[in-house]
Amino acid sequence: MSDRERQTNETQVRASVRPGTGQADLKVEDPFLAHMVKTLARYSGLDIALSARGDLRHHLVEDVAITLGLALADEVPAAAARYGDAIVPMDDALVQAAIDVGGRSYYEGRLPSRLYTHFLQSLACNLGATLHVRVLRGQDRHHIVEAAVKATGLALRQALAGGDTVFSTKGAVRLT
Repeated sequence: MSDRERQTNETQVRASVRPGTGQADLKVEDPFLAHMVKTLARYSGLDIALSARGDLRHHLVEDVAITLGLALADEVPAAAARYGDAIVPMDDALVQAAIDVGGRSYYEGRLPSRLYTHFLQSLACNLGATLHVRVLRGQDRHHIVEAAVKATGLALRQALAGGDTVFSTKGAVRLT
């Protein structure tokens, strides 16, 4: 289990992440952010406990993503499958996410919400992951963002699966 805390003049965030069944215990002021974290937990198969409050929505969303990313980094097994990929259809939306939890931070993708583009970028960078998100189609902003989080969760589930092989020519994946 990984516990992380982030306190600034703008936010207070406490997150706990552990392998589980996709349960979420959330105390978050922003209903849509709570919905997205619950979605991430469900689709990744990780249990997430999160309490977060902040002054501005942007600060809250960003600091939750940073804290979750750091907590998720602690859950990467040395012999992780490392790679994951998923395509999620949700009504009018179709979104693909591909992830590598091998310790290199990079994000590529644009959602119709700059705030949730920033959420996924902050999550990936603090997880030490390469995350590519492609919106293949869609018009409803809510559906596109939610499909992106679902696809990221499913890809993360695959990437975090343990195994007996290290998928790197450099050796075990260890984030420090």
